[in-house]
Amino acid sequence: MERINASGLDFKALNEKLRQSETDCAMENCCGQRFLAAGMTDVRLTIDGVPGNALGAYLNGAEITVNGNAQDAVGDTMNAGRIVIRGSVGDAVGYAMRGGEIFVRQNAGYRAGIHMKAYRDKVPSLVIGGRTGSFLGEYQAGGRIVVLGLHTDGKPIVGNFPCTGLHGGKVYLRGDLRGVRFPPQVNVTPASAEDLAEIEPLVQTFCALFALDAAAILDAPFTVVTPDQENPFRQMYVAN
Repeated sequence: MERINASGLDFKALNEKLRQSETDCAMENCCGQRFLAAGMTDVRLTIDGVPGNALGAYLNGAEITVNGNAQDAVGDTMNAGRIVIRGSVGDAVGYAMRGGEIFVRQNAGYRAGIHMKAYRDKVPSLVIGGRTGSFLGEYQAGGRIVVLGLHTDGKPIVGNFPCTGLHGGKVYLRGDLRGVRFPPQVNVTPASAEDLAEIEPLVQTFCALFALDAAAILDAPFTVVTPDQENPFRQMYVAN
């Protein structure tokens, strides 16, 4: 494994080192450098420190693990691969994500999963272990978002206005949703056995990554949020 000391280096220099490496990489002393591993395919990268915005943007198959927190827009428009965050993330994790997997051990900020989409066999997945801020799944067009509510500190599992503009994909929320208000264009129902079977592999992977009990987590009730019609915005247009 190649060790890269990020201290004093900008993102361009760090990404060049990653591209030149022929083995797995461990990056130390990372402190806010943006766009790390952007667009990369083959690298396996472990980061100690706090990477800056757009970690793994346009990721195309690489695997990234952060032993701590990460800033905004993790996995921005990623196409394939896996990102594992062992702490919390800032806003807009999974922004416009169109493939691959993101696993966040703790909490996420605002607009997690905004504009996620899916196409044929590309079905992106975002799993958050704790809670999220407002506008979870805003304008979601595809893919799966799972929020497990393991680190809520007594707060609601999601903030205000979850699933606003959702018109594709599914959002799975575990546990008590009292006090959570949803927009009128979505269906909010108890998860069926078929729904749970769809997310069970994701929960199993999450628990394997973070040494948790998958059976205990899946034993709690889940709610699934889906759009209530194929095109919930058709009434906004003259021709439909």
